[in-house]
Amino acid sequence: MAAPTTQSRPLRVLISFLVLTAALFVIMGITGQWTPKLGLDLRGGTTVTLTAANLDPAKGTAIDRNSLEQARTIIQSRVDSLGVGETEVSVSGDNQIVVSVPNVNEDELISMVGRTAILSFRLVYVAQPVQPAMQPSEEPSSAPSGSEQPSGEPSASDQPSGSNSEGNGGPFPELPTLPPTAQGEDIPADQAMTWQPTEADYGTFQAYDCSMPVEEKAMQPLVTCNEEGTEKYLLGPTIIEGKQLDSASAGVPQNDVKWVVDLQFNPEGSAKFEEATTHLSTQQDPMNRFAIVLDGKSISAPSVQNPIPGGQAQISGSFTQESAQNLANILKYGSLPLAFDMSSVENVSPTLGGEQLRAGMIAGIIGLALVLVYALLYYRGLALVVVTSLAMAAALTYAIMVLLGTSMGFALNLPGIAGAIVAIGTTADSFIIYFERIRDEVRDGRTLRTAIETGWARARSTILIADAVNVLSAIILFILAIGAVKGFAFTLGLTTVIDVAIVFWFTKPLMTLLGRTKFFGQGHRLSGLDPRHLGVDQLPAARRTATAGGKA
Repeated sequence: MAAPTTQSRPLRVLISFLVLTAALFVIMGITGQWTPKLGLDLRGGTTVTLTAANLDPAKGTAIDRNSLEQARTIIQSRVDSLGVGETEVSVSGDNQIVVSVPNVNEDELISMVGRTAILSFRLVYVAQPVQPAMQPSEEPSSAPSGSEQPSGEPSASDQPSGSNSEGNGGPFPELPTLPPTAQGEDIPADQAMTWQPTEADYGTFQAYDCSMPVEEKAMQPLVTCNEEGTEKYLLGPTIIEGKQLDSASAGVPQNDVKWVVDLQFNPEGSAKFEEATTHLSTQQDPMNRFAIVLDGKSISAPSVQNPIPGGQAQISGSFTQESAQNLANILKYGSLPLAFDMSSVENVSPTLGGEQLRAGMIAGIIGLALVLVYALLYYRGLALVVVTSLAMAAALTYAIMVLLGTSMGFALNLPGIAGAIVAIGTTADSFIIYFERIRDEVRDGRTLRTAIETGWARARSTILIADAVNVLSAIILFILAIGAVKGFAFTLGLTTVIDVAIVFWFTKPLMTLLGRTKFFGQGHRLSGLDPRHLGVDQLPAARRTATAGGKA
């Protein structure tokens, strides 16, 4: 019976596989990415532990598990928006969330996950530039003069935040400095828009310093500063809650070059936002501004020129791409059902990660060397098949890991390297199964060329079953595992699938081609296919030739 078409054209199969592998490296060249992304334990990064507390003390100290999981999901979305691979946000115990992110510095991660209060929108009643506290290494600098401006059309405002001629930072007469007042009673929601500051509120504003802590209550006025500490505000009660904001995104409008942040409110928030902007558009600076407050600090305080109906707004100003995207992420993922304290911040240095990477590479090289030594001593010339197949597997694995890092954010960690090392043994098992099947077929009286084909027909089912067990184990481990163990499971599954591809489309065609050569096909004593090594007196083809010669 004729061999299958794919087996009768081994050279075509081999060339097609090599072209496919080369195409992966061409894609790497096009993307300009030649190295895989490294995980937290290899490249270094930051781990932050957050301890939860109820925002409403009336609910007691016990943390609802659903609220904790909801907070974890929101923080995961925030961290994912950073665009790095192998981010890990997990619940620890009854009241903690652990955030681990590679390739991100400490300040950037803390800035993202440390914002855990409820997002709110408040009217600005007074805005006053202040001199930020200087660090010992800083030179004096002037307060910024720009402010963002929401509108239906892209626009920007470069006028300074309002201050009157008396220099007290607001449209009110000079008042004596009073100590900060205690929080009063909540203001009814239907009066939030018409609320007016009292003399005590103005006194609190004057006495406030940006270094002072802030206690924020939704339906009470708030005195606070912006994040940079360059402007302080007297704000009214909350007019729109963060949960009434459906989405926020950063981008550059068509026919424009400046970055903006687009907001979309839900129906309830849309009605309130239209009412607020209608009111603000009739006011003078700074009372035509509203503050977006998160964690007690104003993250933005844009001014309004026109009423904005429909729940769609656009904040424009002196944005960079990074600042616009950061503001959009904070607005989009700002509201959490719990308050959090930052319990600890731990850094993994790149130096330690580099040492771990070197140790993993050394372990891999040792394992590979042992496999090659075994193949050379036991299989002799067939070690060429082992070496080239392992080299192709390594090239294919490397290219796929690099491309997965570019396209999906896959990051290689230390357990992942362990999974790749285990895969060396898996691939070696496939070679051994195939080579031993060839030996069995020769012992049964088949010629060497026939044994290569029939041995493969019997070996491939065993190889597929063994690899299927590995893949199934990797899938179950990936689903059930947490943390870095997922990296081991993913890499083990990936390299096992690559092993199947290598054995079917590289090792087998290569063996067929080698079987047609004189060195391997006639059983040279160093080929690994010689009669003594295969356990027979002589190859079946040689016996038939001798018999035919005797009869002649």
